[in-house]
Amino acid sequence: MVWHGHILSSDIGLVFGLVLSQTWQPCQAVPEQPGGWVTVRRSMFPLTCAVQHYAWGKVGLDSEVAQLVVGGDPVAVVEDGRPYAELWMGAHPKGDAQIKDNRIAQTTLGEWIAHFPACLGSKVKDTFQGQLPFLFKVLSVNTALSIQAHPNRELAARLHAQFPEHYPDNNHKPEMAIALTRFQGLCGFRPVEEILGFLKSVPEFEALVGNDAAAELQCGGGGVAHAGQVLKKCFTRMMNCEKKVFVDRLNMLVKRITEEGAAGTDTSSSNGDLLLRLHSQFPGDIGCFSIYFLNHMVLEPGQAMFLGANEPHAYLHGDCIECMACSDNTVRAGLTTKYIDVHTLCEMLNYSPAPASAKIFPCVRDASDPCVSLYDPPVPDFTVMRIQVPASVKQYTVAPLDSASILLVVEGDATATSAAALSDVTLSRGTVLFISANEGVALHISSKSGMDMFRACCLL
Repeated sequence: MVWHGHILSSDIGLVFGLVLSQTWQPCQAVPEQPGGWVTVRRSMFPLTCAVQHYAWGKVGLDSEVAQLVVGGDPVAVVEDGRPYAELWMGAHPKGDAQIKDNRIAQTTLGEWIAHFPACLGSKVKDTFQGQLPFLFKVLSVNTALSIQAHPNRELAARLHAQFPEHYPDNNHKPEMAIALTRFQGLCGFRPVEEILGFLKSVPEFEALVGNDAAAELQCGGGGVAHAGQVLKKCFTRMMNCEKKVFVDRLNMLVKRITEEGAAGTDTSSSNGDLLLRLHSQFPGDIGCFSIYFLNHMVLEPGQAMFLGANEPHAYLHGDCIECMACSDNTVRAGLTTKYIDVHTLCEMLNYSPAPASAKIFPCVRDASDPCVSLYDPPVPDFTVMRIQVPASVKQYTVAPLDSASILLVVEGDATATSAAALSDVTLSRGTVLFISANEGVALHISSKSGMDMFRACCLL
């Protein structure tokens, strides 16, 4: 708040009240002791976050999700045979985080934000109608997720109006995945030369695409736009094959690769290892053939891929940080038992061919803080920061932002203090912290190896 001109003595009370309202919002009454209440500001508090036990998740303590849950809550019980697929850190109605402070009247993050939307920051509050615009996650993937893409806002609105049972909202759903462990996925269409190579070495694949479409792709010419049109024709033809036809071809391919592997023959020209793995998880699924169209991504820890609107992708295996806009709109067409919408997927996709290396999203070192790496995608909804504090640093400040943020501790131990918080918060592996806009948090680091943290926010 900026003041101009002179203040008369009669205005001091009014000004003081305005300043307090700007400085001390949001606030609420909380019990100081039995029978007494004090009004305080809550700028920072820990969260207990929802775990999703989807069947594709890693099981028991093999899951990074499970390990973080136990780290953040030592009394939490992890069941050996149960999948721990996703940790949801946010205010999504299907997994609203619990506030881990019984001095706060609101029990969930969503309730807190609804009562005190100023905690989002003025720009975020106004731009996103008082809602936290992102959902922050950890994923532990054991078996493949579906071949899918997410619509842009215009298509999302149309799909929601026509098929609300399948597309439950009208928002877009850009996503970013940052590898915590070696992480495999599919993303974007391969260069045409690679696809042509598979058409030659995998006759079962060529049979589904068709000789005419394959020949048209072989001819080339016409630039990237023409290549995209031909790729669309090839991919659409394959995805619309009759089930008996593609199941027969898939069984022939699996039999051939299995026999070649048993004989000691190199099957890499047929992407044999990946094909057999996906077929074992989804036998008879047309999505198994998608590996010949889409880039096979292998991300090392810290590497990322951004999945914008209409980008075909699938997660295959590994652990990652994920951040996304708040939406449940997913168009699927393979490697799934869920609702598939082949027509919509084939019409909407980005068919621009590009190598796998072009799909790795770069992070940028923050010029103002050498400990911070920024993953800042070309959408307004979210940015992810990785904060790596070296072992030599024992005092560190998580800088204030004009946005609410959620902080996840992946490694390290510290005590967190904030000028307006009721009490200090102990941080360790798995701690999740909500930080209101324009609040800095001082860390007193006790671990000998430094700290590794991820912070989701909205930098407008």
